[in-house]
Amino acid sequence: MNLLNKFLDRTEFDSYEDFYENYNLKYNDDFNFGFDVVDEYARICPEKQALVWCDDEGRERKFNYGELSKYTNKTANYFKSLGIKKGDMVMLILKRHYEFWFSIIALHKLGAVTIPATHLLTKKDVVYRCNSAKIKMIVCADDDVVTKHIEDSLAESPTVKAIVVDRGEKEGWHSFEKGVEAASDVFERPTGDEKTSVKDTMLLYFTSGTTGEPKMVCHNFAYPLGHIPTAAYWHNVKDDGLHLTVADTGWGKAVWGKLYGQMIAGTGIFIYDYSSRFEPSDLLKMVEKYQITTFCAPPTIYRFFIKADLTKFNLSSLTHCTTAGEALNPEVYKKFLEATGLKLYEGFGQTESCLSLATYKWETPHTGSMGKPSPYYKAYLLNDEGEVCDPGQTGEIVFDMSDGAPIGVFSGYLYDEEKTKEVLDGKYYHTGDLAWCDEDGFYWYVGRVDDVIKSSGYRIGPFEVESALMEHPAVFETAITAVPDEIRGQVVKATIVLAKGYTPSDELVKELQNHVKRTTAPYKYPRIIEFADELPKTISGKIRRVELREKDNKKK
Repeated sequence: MNLLNKFLDRTEFDSYEDFYENYNLKYNDDFNFGFDVVDEYARICPEKQALVWCDDEGRERKFNYGELSKYTNKTANYFKSLGIKKGDMVMLILKRHYEFWFSIIALHKLGAVTIPATHLLTKKDVVYRCNSAKIKMIVCADDDVVTKHIEDSLAESPTVKAIVVDRGEKEGWHSFEKGVEAASDVFERPTGDEKTSVKDTMLLYFTSGTTGEPKMVCHNFAYPLGHIPTAAYWHNVKDDGLHLTVADTGWGKAVWGKLYGQMIAGTGIFIYDYSSRFEPSDLLKMVEKYQITTFCAPPTIYRFFIKADLTKFNLSSLTHCTTAGEALNPEVYKKFLEATGLKLYEGFGQTESCLSLATYKWETPHTGSMGKPSPYYKAYLLNDEGEVCDPGQTGEIVFDMSDGAPIGVFSGYLYDEEKTKEVLDGKYYHTGDLAWCDEDGFYWYVGRVDDVIKSSGYRIGPFEVESALMEHPAVFETAITAVPDEIRGQVVKATIVLAKGYTPSDELVKELQNHVKRTTAPYKYPRIIEFADELPKTISGKIRRVELREKDNKKK
């Protein structure tokens, strides 16, 4: 039993073309995920499995929809008692604790704005977020480091009126556990001024851009519906199955893969809450033990998997696997397929959007390709003159806005009209990402607009060079940047973190350069290679190429 029929005219399609042309979404102007999905399941099939949670200490909790509805009602009533109402900003720093699901769904019911955040925030990060978004309440994990950063930030965060710790008790803080336990499990759908509309802001993410301070991305109450294709036709989840997406709740990928589309499509959501260092074998044990049916993770996780000897694990429950976020190494694809019989289906999206390009279940994966447009998105590639590119030409990925914003595209950057107009110009949504499209309609990622290297008349995307280098066993991680050159304008530079067992040498530099020449077009090879212990990154793990460029410019 699932709710796809409630929101789609048709749920079955014969091909990608049928899917793209005939996918049709239907919903009311007052759609609210908390009431129209979670509570609707509780009404028609309360015993249906919603969440399966476990941690690395052997604890386990399972929640059906009847229970999830009651717990989210209790949480909504508790937050309401603390003064939270429609439009209020609430930040959640809850790691992978199941209280995140109680909280975000409760905030949807209240009409408040949820701001998921990572537990890696420092005092400075917390202060910036609280003041930029005028945050009224913080709900956080009972973690000494997290709570210390929040306590240190409060004197500089005047809008914060309530702080809640999710388990246990802390002096001067509200107790989530006690508050929820004491609250009523009946919460009526708000009416009048407290009623939500699909145009109201529901979710806000701070983007960890590779330049400047994070921007505030706003999504409205229709946004969850944008993830139906993500779950039903890319993840290919199974009704009454169990889906696992590897993502912390502080990042946008969590609602992509651990909440909206999955619940609508009727699959259970699996949460592995590990507190210690990530161990690939532990995750594989969870897949085996809990009989996970569908799985999504960045390519890095699959690289770990194939090194962990997949033959030691029974992964026969898996029926479909997906990946996004970085280059997929063809060798990883091949070895995972050999070990499991499963192809890896790639996809692309942003914090500002839903899944917008993907290799959907009807298509044969083209390793390294992001796939084809989602039915919500009419995609084009534009060159520097704003003209539509021909197949094979590189251009910026844009989505047609002439009939209004596609569902799932953000409504704007909060308090930043100028930046919003730069990317939402009325005609297109400009992603800032470059790609090329082949004759079959598959899109291939090149890099960010600002990161493209122009050398001797060639345009070189860092993504392809990084992907080529990542195929070499000596390379653990790499970033490609441009270095000014008097003759060529710019030349390609690779900053490389070596894998264990390898040491820098002139011989290795030559070997890596020759490897790139063999793997991709020879003119793209890095003329400069520098070895480093680590790469500069944003708080969300994105490589800060701008910092590497600034460092090189200072050397001039």
